[in-house]
Amino acid sequence: MGKNMVVIGGGAGGASASAEARRKDPDLTVTIIERTAYTSTAACPMPYFIGDLIKDERKLIARTPEKFRESGIEVLTDTGVEAVDLHARTVHAEGGRTLPFDFLVFGTGVKAFTPGMPGEDREGVFVLKRLTDALRIKQLIREMPCRKAIIVGAGFIGLEMAEAFRMAGVGTTIVHRGTLPAARWDPEFSNLIIEELGRNDVTFLPETTTLSIEAGSTCRNRLNTSAGPLEADIILLALGTRPDADLARDAGVAIGQTGAIAVNFSQQTSEENIYAAGDCCESFHRVSGKWVHVPLGDIANKQGRVAGSNIGGDPMVFPGIVGAQSFKVFNLEAAVTGLGEREAKAAGFHPVSTILWGTSAARSMPTARRVGLKLTADRGTGKFLGAQAIGEAGAVSRVNTLSAALWAGLSLEEVAYLDLAYAPPFSGPWDPIHIAAQGLLRKL
Repeated sequence: MGKNMVVIGGGAGGASASAEARRKDPDLTVTIIERTAYTSTAACPMPYFIGDLIKDERKLIARTPEKFRESGIEVLTDTGVEAVDLHARTVHAEGGRTLPFDFLVFGTGVKAFTPGMPGEDREGVFVLKRLTDALRIKQLIREMPCRKAIIVGAGFIGLEMAEAFRMAGVGTTIVHRGTLPAARWDPEFSNLIIEELGRNDVTFLPETTTLSIEAGSTCRNRLNTSAGPLEADIILLALGTRPDADLARDAGVAIGQTGAIAVNFSQQTSEENIYAAGDCCESFHRVSGKWVHVPLGDIANKQGRVAGSNIGGDPMVFPGIVGAQSFKVFNLEAAVTGLGEREAKAAGFHPVSTILWGTSAARSMPTARRVGLKLTADRGTGKFLGAQAIGEAGAVSRVNTLSAALWAGLSLEEVAYLDLAYAPPFSGPWDPIHIAAQGLLRKL
């Protein structure tokens, strides 16, 4: 007789776990409980949908509830979960429905952080987390007469949304309590981002505190700040996220130091036959050796597949991450992998870094664009720890190469003489990776 698998959350992690478990064990009875009307939505492309580069919202949905049902997976949409009873092995959903389980997967994702200031619940004030948020923002852009937007926060989602609003013809201001955007990036690189924002008519207000939101006089809303009032029809709170681990915590599942659900390499939680995948849980960082919380869609898909494979009877492990991230802001690519100085110090290393300004192609080529590359290593051991890059071309590809080097545990000496594909349209005979690694070796 088949067993029951219940999945809380139909995002990338939960959906992947459901599909993989069902593939490995067709006798499983699988039910996904999703609080919205959508499953398998892609959050990362949402700014490009809002900016109208992606026209059709259906392109943001990898698999609909109907497709899940066709494959034998039941989906309860627009349904929240009230509690999980580990002793009785039941999930209590809204509407009085109780579902028994033999296997349970938490795929509850993250909650958008909001500062709790007066007026943040007003019409026209948004976070960007779910597809429903993106749909509402895009609809308001079509209708609003004021044509102004304010973004509170300057992480990579806020920066991507600045481009999205400008693509939609909306005047945009970023309000940031810090000095520089993109906190993980080197200040030299972050200053380039500020310059790029200015070239594209985005106003950047650093060291500015938000106080409250109220009705505006010329636009829908007024944001009161330490630098004075600002008015806009749309205010986007892009202040980061927190793991949505409340259900798991209340049920008695162990929570890690990051505030996300603690898991092992099989995605199993502290409780037998209970798993977690995606933004709600931790990942093992292969460079720092610590468990971290990095909410990204690619990680969620991999963790979900691992959890589902284990539930379906085919043992599998998720080998961890190296912390690779990238984003685009207008004409700039920005990417990072591994550890920066602050993270390296926290992990017990003694970091030393170098910044190289090279070109994305051979200098003789008219297509060559300036690219900045920063490498970090441990002074005591010479261990390669991390990299950052920025430029109009070639930044993400070089960080991807360096991510693979970190993943494989290559030494800095090995990175300095990597066999890379050379042709003048793509690099010089000595790539910026080679030059930067050799320069850092001389500083150790």
